[in-house]
Amino acid sequence: MEIVVAFLFMAFVIFAVDRLLLLMESRGHVNWRRTRRRDLSAEPTAKLDSLLEDPVRGPTRRP
Repeated sequence: MEIVVAFLFMAFVIFAVDRLLLLMESRGHVNWRRTRRRDLSAEPTAKLDSLLEDPVRGPTRRP
């Protein structure tokens, strides 16, 4: 009988977490079940080298 209660409890927890994630998805916090994945090939890209190099600086003034 304890195993049945344990399975029912696990099913309830899974159901509650699913409903919580659906609520969070409706508010835009996470992508859970109803939102499809973004097409990453359509997203803008940046080259890693351009992110890691020092920014270009203009000439410095000497006093």
